[in-house]
Parts: sequence; structure tokens; C-alpha cells
Amino acid sequence: MQVLNYIGNMLIGIASNGIIIVPCVAWLIAQLLKTIISSIVNREVDWRRLIGDGGMPSAHSATVMSLAIVVGDASGYGSPLFGLALMFAVVVMHDATGVRRETGKQAKAILKMADVITNYFAEQDVNLKTEKLKVLVGHTPLQVVLGAVLGATVAFLYIFIFRGIFGIL
Repeated sequence: MQVLNYIGNMLIGIASNGIIIVPCVAWLIAQLLKTIISSIVNREVDWRRLIGDGGMPSAHSATVMSLAIVVGDASGYGSPLFGLALMFAVVVMHDATGVRRETGKQAKAILKMADVITNYFAEQDVNLKTEKLKVLVGHTPLQVVLGAVLGATVAFLYIFIFRGIFGIL
């Protein structure tokens, strides 16, 4: 029975911890927006966008920006924890527009080359089929900025509205 009480208290603690909940909510909202925007632009619903990388807005940016703000609010904006969270956010957002975006560009180029090779040699060797690479892995700077704005908005709504109502972290 003691183990069940411990697990129950742990789950209640997690469910009432804004430093966990707020970034999760920011990520979920970004993924929902990304799915809606993709559906409008492509005129068809692609449910994989709910968990996929890349696209508008950046869910990574929304998550880490909201995390940095709620950590700063909880521990102080001059604290080492806020500094750590903010630098983590900067690295993630920079990576989204740098390495991850370039990876997507390379995937497009590789897929084009693979298509040419496959079409040229398809009659001779059917084993030349290539695995499809993920192309949507990175973000444009605008997608990252709007993701960060979304994350900040979710964090500030939590800090100024929901925390006062529900009295959690």
C-alpha cells in the first residue's frame, strides 16, 4: 500500500508541476497548429503532422521557450537554472534552423538522386529501391520565431491566468 501511495503522490506532483505541464501544452498546441496549417496548405489532412518534425510553427521552439520562461518564473530570472534553461532553448532553436534544416535539404537532394538511379537501373536490378528519407526535419527562421512566440504566450498565459486560478506551481 505504501508503494501505491508513493506512486499516487508522484503522479499528482507531476500533474501539478507547471514546469512539466506548460512545455507539454505548448508542444501540443504547436503540433495541432502545424497539422491545421499543413491541412490548409496541402488541402488534405496528414495526421502524421501531429507528431512529425518540421513545419509551422516549430514545436521544439515552443517547448523550450515555454520551459525557459516557467523555469525563470519559478526560480528567478537571475538564477542559474533560468540561465541553463534559456541557453538550452537558444541551442535547440539554433539547431532547428541550422543542422536540422540542412539535413532536410540534403534528404531532398539524396531522394532526387535516388529516383534518377532507381529509374535508370530499375529494369536491371529491382533491389535498388531506396528507403524514403524524412525531408521535414528542420525549420525556417520564421517557423522558429513563431514557435518561440507561441511558447512564450503559453507560458505567460499560465503564469498570469491559470496559475492564479488553479494555484499550481
